[in-house]
Amino acid sequence: MCAVRIIAGVARGRRLLGPRGGTTRPFPDRVKEALFSSLGDVVVDAVVLDLFAGTGSLGLEALSRGAGAVTFVERDRSALAVLRENIARVGLGGTVVAADVGRFLAHPGGAYHLAFVDPPYDQPLPSVARILEGLEPAVTDGGVVVVHRRRGEEPPLPDSLVLTDRRRYGQAEVWRLEARRHEAPS
Repeated sequence: MCAVRIIAGVARGRRLLGPRGGTTRPFPDRVKEALFSSLGDVVVDAVVLDLFAGTGSLGLEALSRGAGAVTFVERDRSALAVLRENIARVGLGGTVVAADVGRFLAHPGGAYHLAFVDPPYDQPLPSVARILEGLEPAVTDGGVVVVHRRRGEEPPLPDSLVLTDRRRYGQAEVWRLEARRHEAPS
């Protein structure tokens, strides 16, 4: 497993633990750095949702860069233990929800400005489409959804999520979607 760390912000350089075994796929540092550079000020003061949180590296990076709050959703027990330890080590807070992502999205309990969706690569694309449909009402108008998938898939787009960027990194691909519920007057 590759070393995962906080790239920038107040917790820069802090190393994060990873769970034993292959249940969690780390988000590579170089991809995370490129992603957060592209997000820029979107992160500052944002209410963030980190779905399939794993080690928490995306949500913790967001907190380090000035996010207002992060909710981490994870169901794997070994990942949850590591996630809680990483949150404690970084010391910037965050709320952990031990639940299946689909069940959580039935009652997300908030409006999020930024959401990370990083399901296992072997999760079928129709399942990812259902997650995005469930996430759609929980994201604020103009909010950003970032999806990490295996390279070569076509993004499943619910009605109000628009693909605004697509980047490839080796076998990984990152989609940036934006919630657009209202058309601008002409």
